[in-house]
Amino acid sequence: MADMPEVGQHAPDFSVPSLNSEAVKLSDFKGKTVVLYFYPKDSTPGCTTEACDFRDSMERVQKAGAVVLGASRDSLKRHKNFSEKNGLNFDLLSDEEGGLTEAYGVWQEKKNYGRTYMGIVRSTFLIDAKGKIVERWSPVRVKGHAAAVIEAVEAL
Repeated sequence: MADMPEVGQHAPDFSVPSLNSEAVKLSDFKGKTVVLYFYPKDSTPGCTTEACDFRDSMERVQKAGAVVLGASRDSLKRHKNFSEKNGLNFDLLSDEEGGLTEAYGVWQEKKNYGRTYMGIVRSTFLIDAKGKIVERWSPVRVKGHAAAVIEAVEAL
């Protein structure tokens, strides 16, 4: 299990399938600010709220020259349903193999109702145009999170 990359480090590159089924690489966004957020599961209440908050902030994100990428271990089929149902206007990355969530250290042991299991710790990484992590939020509380991220994007 990898540690989470720290602020100031280069963000680990990746290549994973996205909603449009093409491989998306971090290096595709060189010169752009990237908001890479990890969430546990499509169509759950917290994940839906978080995704819709980013969706509703997209005009500000684009004005700041940034891109939002959501990532979980859900399949592309689940991502497609989730995206269409909620009218998402950003790409979702499918990490069924687990390489992306491992590289960013967000695949961790979790406890819920006395049960211990492995899962994604809700986390967001703000990556600058040079590929460096400039901000990291983990673990994330959904309420107000997207707004805080957008403010950080606009401050860059």
